[in-house]
Amino acid sequence: MKKKKHLDTEIIHAGYDSGKHFDSLTPPIYQTSTFTFANAEQGEKRFAGEDSGYIYSRLGNPTVKVLEERMAAIEGGEAALAFGSGMAAVSATLISLTKTGDHILCSEGIYGCTFGLLQIMKEKYAIEHDFIAMKTEDSIRKAIRPETTVIYVETPINPTMTCIDLEMVVKIAKEKNITVVVDNTFCSPYLQNPLQIGCDVVIHSATKYICGHGDVIAGIVVGKEDFLGNMAMTTQKDIGGVISPFDAWLLIRGLKTLPVRMDRHCHNASILADKLKAHPKVERIYYPGDKDFADYEIASKQMKKPGGLISFEIKGNKATAQKFMNSLSLIKIAVSLGDAETLVQHPATMTHSVVPAETREKMGIKDTLLRLSLGLESSDDIWEDIEQALKQI
Repeated sequence: MKKKKHLDTEIIHAGYDSGKHFDSLTPPIYQTSTFTFANAEQGEKRFAGEDSGYIYSRLGNPTVKVLEERMAAIEGGEAALAFGSGMAAVSATLISLTKTGDHILCSEGIYGCTFGLLQIMKEKYAIEHDFIAMKTEDSIRKAIRPETTVIYVETPINPTMTCIDLEMVVKIAKEKNITVVVDNTFCSPYLQNPLQIGCDVVIHSATKYICGHGDVIAGIVVGKEDFLGNMAMTTQKDIGGVISPFDAWLLIRGLKTLPVRMDRHCHNASILADKLKAHPKVERIYYPGDKDFADYEIASKQMKKPGGLISFEIKGNKATAQKFMNSLSLIKIAVSLGDAETLVQHPATMTHSVVPAETREKMGIKDTLLRLSLGLESSDDIWEDIEQALKQI
């Protein structure tokens, strides 16, 4: 039996055999829209699925294939599909798993655009959804309906960092034969592997930690080969939210440094969390590595490290939070995360502005809440910038 390699090694090597690509050390960019057939009969066989060769880059591309096989390997899945955005991955997954009349049970607090997608699915296609805290087995059991087909979880949740016990969710879902989908964006495969806990599908906004350099919009879905094969030949093919070969190549390149980047993100977050927690102008922090954090035990059980994100509440009001942001110099105001640069954003008016105010409050997203994505800079320089901005409010 072939010995399984360590994750750090798989991230660099999985899914690529240089001997099949003219011995190129780096996977080539197959920047082509279509592929030629040796003869008409070969074209017929490929369209019939009797020949595994490539047809058209919306249906498959060698560069994209390397990315997909690598992501499947490091998440512990049978297969993966790459998409043109994180939301293309989310929408393709939920469309593939539901039909009119079905019900989706969601963690209380999700990305704003996922919230918007669920509203569209409800209004246009009568696919219902509910949000619950998912803190106890009893609460989940009570929320499940006969028509529930999907349990959709973010953990940690954006932006409150609330963690859901995936082992508990899986236990109930298996009893009810319900598919568990996990948005693993905040952790990356380096910190958390939901499939190994028993979840069915993992989604990443690959724009974030997978890329790591702020220059790609992309999404990834990982799961069982039969499910993803069906998705590839239906939802992905016909709706068409595919990734370009060049963007796939950038993700392959970014992935190679994921372990060292994540270690630095986590290191900086751990230092900044302590400093923010102790500052008199900070009301409270939300960080999985804080021993006073409500979900510290859950995070410790299923995450290898607490991650590179901290949310915190400023003492004051929305104007105070915005003045703090406007006083920053090194730290950039931007809504993404996982980049080399440290970024800050105001969820109530940015990523979650589509969510009604009453629902935002229930999710714990106050006007004074800020989300900080720790970059790769010196933690001393990051703190110096935060400290001088706090002095101005």
